[in-house]
Amino acid sequence: MSTDTPENDQPVDEAAAPEAAAPEVSEPQVAEPEVPETAVPSADLPELTLGSDAAGESAPDPDYVPVVRGKVDRFGVAMGTGRRKTSVARVRIKEGTGKVTINDRDLSEYFAVERDRAMVMAPLELLDKVGSVDVSVRVNGGGTTGQTGAIVLGIGRALQGLEPESHHKLSSAGYLTRDSRMVERKKYGLRKARRSFQFSKR
Repeated sequence: MSTDTPENDQPVDEAAAPEAAAPEVSEPQVAEPEVPETAVPSADLPELTLGSDAAGESAPDPDYVPVVRGKVDRFGVAMGTGRRKTSVARVRIKEGTGKVTINDRDLSEYFAVERDRAMVMAPLELLDKVGSVDVSVRVNGGGTTGQTGAIVLGIGRALQGLEPESHHKLSSAGYLTRDSRMVERKKYGLRKARRSFQFSKR
């Protein structure tokens, strides 16, 4: 009686036979979708730079017509009105020797603090008018700080009326801007604008 054996007469490993018999299945390769390259909007924007060469700094518009609040009368006297807090200053500037009088008193006599005197003279120093013009001021209301700010604004407006071409220089220095800050009003039921009455536990 004959038995069927493999042709090579080698024993067959039954455990390894199923693995060898199973065909190798290759995983299907999925093609990744191509993402179109889109233009980044910020790529066309100019690069932000800091310093004197920044793009934000531009020359003043030559066609800009500023509002001149100072006036010059028929005698060549420039006049300007300045306000700060509750103070109002009326300034008159004319050709002279550099004398500055406030309410018929000298500048150094009226303002005892050096900071206030320097602030009053700052617009004149900006335009090199110190010693060549006389400044006469009538100011009332408020205190020292308010009167100083009002005088500075009045001098700036009077100089603008005297020399309209100096508008950009005075404006960039802040001598033509009215400071709108005022004292906050007192509220009902409070001691001051925001200060409440002292709390007593007993």
